[in-house]
Amino acid sequence: MAELVLRPRPPTLSVSELATAIQASLDEGFQTVWVVGEISGLRVPSSGHLYFTLKDDQSQIRAVMFRGHAGLLRFRPEDGLEVLVRGNVSVYPARGDLQLYVSSMDPRGVGEQQLAFEQLKAKLLAEGLFAQERKRPLPFFPRCIGVVTALGGAAIQDILTILYQRCPYTRAIIRPTKVQGAGAGVEIAASIQDLNEHGEVEVIIVGRGGGSREDLNAFNEEVVARSIAASAVPVIAAVGHEIDLSIADLVADRRAPTPTAAAEMVVPRWADLQAQVGSDAQALHTAMQRFLVERQELIAHLSKRLRHPGRQAAVLRDQLHSSAVRLQLALARRQERSRGRLQELAVALQSLSPLAVLGRGYSLTRRVDEGTVVTDASTLASGQLLRITFAQGEARVRVEETRG
Repeated sequence: MAELVLRPRPPTLSVSELATAIQASLDEGFQTVWVVGEISGLRVPSSGHLYFTLKDDQSQIRAVMFRGHAGLLRFRPEDGLEVLVRGNVSVYPARGDLQLYVSSMDPRGVGEQQLAFEQLKAKLLAEGLFAQERKRPLPFFPRCIGVVTALGGAAIQDILTILYQRCPYTRAIIRPTKVQGAGAGVEIAASIQDLNEHGEVEVIIVGRGGGSREDLNAFNEEVVARSIAASAVPVIAAVGHEIDLSIADLVADRRAPTPTAAAEMVVPRWADLQAQVGSDAQALHTAMQRFLVERQELIAHLSKRLRHPGRQAAVLRDQLHSSAVRLQLALARRQERSRGRLQELAVALQSLSPLAVLGRGYSLTRRVDEGTVVTDASTLASGQLLRITFAQGEARVRVEETRG
């Protein structure tokens, strides 16, 4: 007969107790881990936290980077980017999810600063802030120049020296500014805005002397780029040495390889201006002399063609007298011809006049009441009054008898 052995039952755990036990185990065994993977499914809600999946070709794990750590990143995480992260592995008890809590992140294959530079460069390029058509020409002879740089640096000394040597009559307003370290970008942007609000500044030089790549980072910040783009006056960027290229250089209206070159670029040389004025004055004098000679020659030519008014009046007077004589003769001839023609017409009219017929013994008979001429005796009635016109005088008669 088999013997029945009773074993003690293991303790029972709630879900919360199990999750808490796993969390404690993970917190103890995975306090700090370094993990390489590719970012996938990145989400950035309004809270500012980063939620994403970190994966390789075989596995994946959920990860979160809270806002306090995410705000320290100098680049923008994005899907497909391979990164090296530091953090700790734990369980989110509410859902029992295994998560990697990330405290720092660095891009793999490229430095954080370089990646941040390239990302900001691509963003501003897409917005058109580097476009050549938005860049403005520098004033030829600015009376007031603004300078944004560190007060104790070599750049300010170089700029002021060149400005004084080239054009000592130009004013320079210096806005002392922090140009490296934390907060430098915000201060540079504020300085550019201050000089714009000054009202007299016609052009602004923004820059600093040479330094390491880290020293120049302030000029790669977005706040500086947008302040330069928003400036109401042209901006010259003079950051580091010629081989150094910053975001500020790309946005500015002009890029100078060095602060010294910026000063040379912004004002003309006074001696060159004097020489140019002298040359222009000589050219103007020569042009005026040539103009006067040409006008004198023209006046002389016109003087030869000009007639004296008295002689011209005499000629016109003779022409007028001659025309008056011809007019009088023509009028006399016209009157003589008209007089002869009138006599011819009078003779013709006389020959056709009824009065001429009456002179030959004929008479003209007309009715007294109507005044019409009587040509037919049968139209008359007995007792009708008639008026008979003779070559000399008239007579009134009464019809006694008519014969047809």
